[in-house]
Amino acid sequence: MAAAATGLNRFYITLGVVALVAVGALVYLVRRPKGVSIPANVAVLVADTAGFRGYVLGSDSAAVEVSEYADYQCPACQYFETIQFPAVRDQLIATGKVRWRYRDFPLEMHPNARVAAHAAACGEEQGKYWELHAKIYEGQAQWSPSRNASGMFSEMAGALGMDRNRFDTCMSSAKYAGRIQASLEEGTRLGVGSTPTFLIGGRLYPGVLASDSLRAMVEQAIPPRTP
Repeated sequence: MAAAATGLNRFYITLGVVALVAVGALVYLVRRPKGVSIPANVAVLVADTAGFRGYVLGSDSAAVEVSEYADYQCPACQYFETIQFPAVRDQLIATGKVRWRYRDFPLEMHPNARVAAHAAACGEEQGKYWELHAKIYEGQAQWSPSRNASGMFSEMAGALGMDRNRFDTCMSSAKYAGRIQASLEEGTRLGVGSTPTFLIGGRLYPGVLASDSLRAMVEQAIPPRTP
């Protein structure tokens, strides 16, 4: 009888463990962020661009404005952001010489580029645009091949202390699809054809620029002082 009781106990313990695993899996499936697709070629409404010129860093009184047209899934853009941009930020933006304007230019070859751009826009809603912007670029190798990149962006948002429910709702709404499209169309009108491309002093410079080269271009673009 003792042996039978022991075997029965083991059966119920195993059954309980299986049930707990099943419940855990169900909770995960319910709570995990669903895949998000941001539509392309949408009609741009006035509300999409009203009062918005791009994501801007730096002083309004800076002598030079630099516009960067970039794609979050572009490896060259990732290299510029992680290797060159820290020096640009310290030497040109923080010193008041440059006002930096980031514009989304998602390329068709990159299926997650618009999702990434939309995630950054949702980050702006919670005052965390530049922090999430940096994390998205840093983690490019991980989310780029993913079929559910939005889930990874949600985890990044949570790690930054953002309200994930609010973030996930923002993502599923695709509310910034028009803003992203407007940014792409602006770059196309200017002649942008690849990423990254920089607009400095009315001229376009495609390809990755070293921080030293950018500094030299900015110095040349600064208007001469009037006596």
